[in-house]
Amino acid sequence: MTQAGQLSIGGVLIDAAAIQRRVDELAVEIDAAYPVLEQPLVLICVLKGSILFTADLARALSVPIELEFVACRSYGDATSSSGTVELVKDVSMSLKDRDVLMVEDIIDTGLTTSFLRKHLATHHPRSLRLVSLLDKRSHRMREVQIDFRGFDIPDHFVVGYGLDLAQRHRNLRAVHIVDVS
Repeated sequence: MTQAGQLSIGGVLIDAAAIQRRVDELAVEIDAAYPVLEQPLVLICVLKGSILFTADLARALSVPIELEFVACRSYGDATSSSGTVELVKDVSMSLKDRDVLMVEDIIDTGLTTSFLRKHLATHHPRSLRLVSLLDKRSHRMREVQIDFRGFDIPDHFVVGYGLDLAQRHRNLRAVHIVDVS
């Protein structure tokens, strides 16, 4: 496993303007998928990586929303998943009979997202869909249905726009490749 001290931030994979354009496009797709809502759509932000994407998406949506948060841990400070997913923070509101949209920063192995989707289903939502900014299929260990996809990306560890390495680099406006040595 590569640790944070053995890397450098490389080039831009997806620039800030492209991210914003795609977030706006995703909002249009999501608005169209929820033409009639009995209650506001619940956006579940998967902390911490999805916070910036969730905030931008929430502002771009026209449908009424409520925000909720969950947190899992699977990477620690490394550049590869530990393979074990731990729920650190669960939802604090009832999801029963609600339309729920889980907001992910990246789908990599699929382990965390699969775990969360199964967990959220136990809350008995009316519907449960997934939007992910990034989809990196090269490491997929568990298939995940992504209802709204931002970008397919190649096999690189990336940081920026909420994604981190050892809690650093989340504040970068673009998505950058990490050069691992």
